[in-house]
Amino acid sequence: MSILVSDNTKLLVQGITGGEGSFHAQRCMEYGTKVVAGVTPGKGGTQHLGVPVFDSVEKAIAHTAANASIIFVPPAFAADAVLEAIDACVPLIVCITEGIPVLDMVKVHSYLKGKSTRLIGPNCPGVISPGKCKVGLMVGEIHLPGNVGVISRSGTLTYEVVAQLTGLGIGQSTCVGIGGDALPGSTFVDILRLFEQDKDTKAVVLIGEIGGTLEQQAAEFIKNEMAKPVVAFIAGNTAPPGKRMGHAGAIITGSAGKASEKIKALTEAGVTIAPNPAEIGLTTKKVIGET
Repeated sequence: MSILVSDNTKLLVQGITGGEGSFHAQRCMEYGTKVVAGVTPGKGGTQHLGVPVFDSVEKAIAHTAANASIIFVPPAFAADAVLEAIDACVPLIVCITEGIPVLDMVKVHSYLKGKSTRLIGPNCPGVISPGKCKVGLMVGEIHLPGNVGVISRSGTLTYEVVAQLTGLGIGQSTCVGIGGDALPGSTFVDILRLFEQDKDTKAVVLIGEIGGTLEQQAAEFIKNEMAKPVVAFIAGNTAPPGKRMGHAGAIITGSAGKASEKIKALTEAGVTIAPNPAEIGLTTKKVIGET
């Protein structure tokens, strides 16, 4: 079993005819993902990569029954693309676009309330259930089917963790990059809850970073509602306060945003902390070997 995406995922690509959309749609198809439609306004009725292209998400779903969307639309128009997919009642939206204005995402968050759609991202690498479905940028070959869930704010560290786990023979159930922006569509808690409910996920690796309080919220959830073991690593322990480090959300604006505070909260919740990035895989192996 897996969360979010599976063999039954039928993917539409918003922005499929652009350079990024075209490249990554092809990679998803090569991995085995069922890409059933593309959306580019003004190019409806054509085909791209052997996939029918529609002028709107609504038309794409009506003709193909797509149940997930991945968005490769420039930042100025990406929020509108998300809103269009929400209006079309797409169950899962994965927004890859980086640099969407925060005020645009505030509107998206408000619009999502009460809707059945789940948004992953923006500014994220996507979601993959190894051996089943890839909806994102990640290199499929480094993943191995298994029962450890991975959830991360950092795309690069996600790949590093997966490579370590696979190298140790530890497979993954699903890997989710929630994105590095200040207002992600789904939080650690949202995805941890899905992993807790997934009978085939036996443990979870969580990769956090400085800025915000998402990790503290995760710690509270883990402490009160999660029975499965969690391994965590928090990046940015030496980052200077007030300086943005990489992601839009990675900025220390108060004591809660410090790596040390996040590590403290997670430790108190019973999470095993990896001492450095190079030992995340080994730490996970030890933890799952003890359970």
